[in-house]
Amino acid sequence: MSLILQNIAKHITLTPEEELFFISKTEAHHFKAKCILLNSGQICTHSYFVNSGTLRSFNINDNIVEHVLNFACEGYWIGDMYSLISQKPGNLFIEVLEDAEVVLLSKENQELLYIEIPKLERFFRILTENSLVANQERLMDNLSLSAEERFEKFCKKYPTLIQKVSQKQIASYIGVTPEFFSKMKSRLLKR
Repeated sequence: MSLILQNIAKHITLTPEEELFFISKTEAHHFKAKCILLNSGQICTHSYFVNSGTLRSFNINDNIVEHVLNFACEGYWIGDMYSLISQKPGNLFIEVLEDAEVVLLSKENQELLYIEIPKLERFFRILTENSLVANQERLMDNLSLSAEERFEKFCKKYPTLIQKVSQKQIASYIGVTPEFFSKMKSRLLKR
């Protein structure tokens, strides 16, 4: 549990008692690769913090094409923010890509933590703001950068994932077909 407390300590300071109370409101679970933590159409009831392993969020369009929205590796949070905040059915899947230890924080317990430890509301506001900025930056990158530039940014953001996730998933994340990605990667290796 120390990793999640280190993550919180980047933004706010909790007393030892507050840390214990926070931990008491979470659940750590081990999940096997390919486990689906959330299905499209379900209401997201938890935020997920990755202690180890890798997760991804994605949706599937009407043509049965997957679109990867995010990856979460050690030290990252993930969830379907639309569904978690609105408590309406979402359109994301959250999948475990490699065996993982994940800390679950329910929406109900998160709300309780806001009341009992008000500075945690600041922590989650900061996470939400950072997520909003990252999503806006990614949207702008998709509109203005070449596929090669988007791949370079991916490599900088997720250096450990290049060997862990499939090329198909990386291609989906940067917004290209697997075939285009394979040709692009070959060109980049020749340079």
